Amino acid sequence: MSHDSNDFSQFSLLDLFRMEAEGQVRHLTEGLLRLESGAGAASVLDGLMRAAHSIKGAGAIVGLRVVVQLAHAMEDAFTEAQGGALTLHPARIDVLLGAVDLIAQVATVTEAAMGDWIDAHGPDIDAAVVAVRSLGTLAAAAPGALPPAGLDPAPSPPVPASAPRAGAATDELLALAGETRVNAHKLESFKASLQRYKRQQAAMLQSLGQLHEAVVASGDPRLLERSALALARAEPLKLLLQQHMADAESHERRAALVSALLVDEVLGLRMCPFGEGVHAFPRMVRDLARQLGKQAQLVIEGSDTPVDRAILARIESPLNHLLRNALDHGMESPAERSAAGKPAIGTIRLAARHRGGMLAIEISDDGRGIDPERVRRAVIERAMASPAMATSLSTAELMEFLFLPGFTMKDSVTEISGRGVGLDVVQQTVREQNGSVRVETRPGLGFRTAITLPLTQSIVRALVVEVQGEAYAIPIAKVERVLRVAQSAVHTLENKQFFEQGGVHYGLVAATQVLELGQPVPAAELAVVVIGAGAARYALVVDDIAGEQSLTVQSLEPLFGKLRNISAGALLDDGSPVLVLDVADLLLSIDKLLHAGMLQQPARQGDADLRAARRILVVDDSLTVREMERKLLAARGYRVDTAVDGMDGWNMARAGDYDLLVTDIDMPRMDGIELVSLVRQDARLHKLPVMIVSYKDRPEDRTRGMDAGADYYLAKGSFHDATLLDAVFDLIGPAAP
Repeated sequence: MSHDSNDFSQFSLLDLFRMEAEGQVRHLTEGLLRLESGAGAASVLDGLMRAAHSIKGAGAIVGLRVVVQLAHAMEDAFTEAQGGALTLHPARIDVLLGAVDLIAQVATVTEAAMGDWIDAHGPDIDAAVVAVRSLGTLAAAAPGALPPAGLDPAPSPPVPASAPRAGAATDELLALAGETRVNAHKLESFKASLQRYKRQQAAMLQSLGQLHEAVVASGDPRLLERSALALARAEPLKLLLQQHMADAESHERRAALVSALLVDEVLGLRMCPFGEGVHAFPRMVRDLARQLGKQAQLVIEGSDTPVDRAILARIESPLNHLLRNALDHGMESPAERSAAGKPAIGTIRLAARHRGGMLAIEISDDGRGIDPERVRRAVIERAMASPAMATSLSTAELMEFLFLPGFTMKDSVTEISGRGVGLDVVQQTVREQNGSVRVETRPGLGFRTAITLPLTQSIVRALVVEVQGEAYAIPIAKVERVLRVAQSAVHTLENKQFFEQGGVHYGLVAATQVLELGQPVPAAELAVVVIGAGAARYALVVDDIAGEQSLTVQSLEPLFGKLRNISAGALLDDGSPVLVLDVADLLLSIDKLLHAGMLQQPARQGDADLRAARRILVVDDSLTVREMERKLLAARGYRVDTAVDGMDGWNMARAGDYDLLVTDIDMPRMDGIELVSLVRQDARLHKLPVMIVSYKDRPEDRTRGMDAGADYYLAKGSFHDATLLDAVFDLIGPAAP
């Protein structure tokens, strides 16, 4: 039975209380912070009264006396504040926030454990109720004098049990939407086939007309009658085809529109407002600032900006770290700020917006910023650069050192910072989401961190490349540039190949080697994709560039674990599967090959070497067997061509110059025995080594194959990779003489 989105009948009263408590706790926290920042007291207090009253009523319904007591005490405090009898300064707001935390904590406790939890925390609850009721006697406290909390701030109440399926459900919907988009795209090829048929039909009708003219000229009445009848019957076909083409075009446009709308709708289900994921940050900033003896407020801009829930969850920790850094490193004490002519309360801004098809998140503060000269001195002290080199570094280059592991500007270690674990982790997390991060400083005025991320991880704009006949996708955000490099532009130094472009040297790396797919395919011009940055920038050589596509990304099955160099899967526009490459993994794999001195040379050394590579013709009517044998042999450096049956193989063998023929027996049009016999009878091919690879493993089958002239007989049912490769080596030797 399905449930309407507004049907809560499947939830218990305690589940409903948790759902309401989550919203009311958030309203209470945000209202108290607004009140502390000086927002309009009257309207804010009205909202606080409503929230406290609502949570009190909900607590009474489910029999949670502790919630009723706390909410009632807060109601009394808000009533006094409305009448002007009570001023809610920061110290009193601390107490009220502590009561809110207790309510949030209660909402996370299960029904079975509720009694034990209340018994265990009875003293804390009683103390909180007394503290709220005694707010009038509490004097203002200086920043940094936070009262000890009886309980740690509670996390948000859990989502009802039915909600965790939402993420999995949207994943399934998105996969189906992606297949719908692929099917709609296939209609384009159907339209193209109709166009070809139209051209063929036009040629046929023209020939029929010419034939009719010839019959008219002959004067034969019987032929003339039949010719006229054929012409009359063919004429309506033209109109019928035009109607079919119009219908196909209309259907294709509609299918493409519906599939695009479906993808957009499913993506909309995965999105949430930016503010939903960061609503706890203002409280964290406020409490941490008071703990540090500072005054600061967090201003969130772009709260309604749609963000992928998965991305928001993954960057929560980096954003938290950046905010803590801003408070600990950048924000001055109230006295320091006043002396510098700044407001005593510092401001940190967390902004989100869509820009250029990407999600841009900025964290900026009006603190002291970072002095580039301090960074320069730290770089020299840690021997990260020579004094002469450090002196020549620009401010932007110096800021890059902040992202290095272990680099810190703090002289002492605290609970908050100083251990050197910071921006490097932020950068790593952002890069894992196919994003980038950069920082800017204004000494004495503030610090700014800019993060750029894809709008969603579900749809990725990717560059599709071909490697060893297989398609792979590279996220466009990770591609610096795409080039075609002539063989003559490639240079070799210490057995490593590179080319120069715009004054920059790019080291060549074969994608076939990194992905462990064998030897690169020789070509007069190299297709190159530049990935990485700085010293870790490489030119990845692929077989071909297919172009850009928007891919609906699908996670790989968990049973595969983490596949090296692969991040996800997807479907191309034509419906064929493609693996999405993990660029961070690729860079690590390249680095390992480089340090091990195992990098191959992607560019060919010359036409002589290319001609010298031994050529093998594989003939088999099974696509699977044919491709398996081709890949095995190509990985050893042999040049391999394939044929689909004996007739095709015979034509290719006569036209080519092969060193070995590998053939199956049972094939259409011409079987392997016939093919071998023809080869042995041909004056030019009679000495060509021949290997039969067949499922037939009976002695009589082997005898029949060897009698036909085969040099080697291998049974498919028993051979493995090494067996085939060893047999080829025995017959013709290594790939290159």
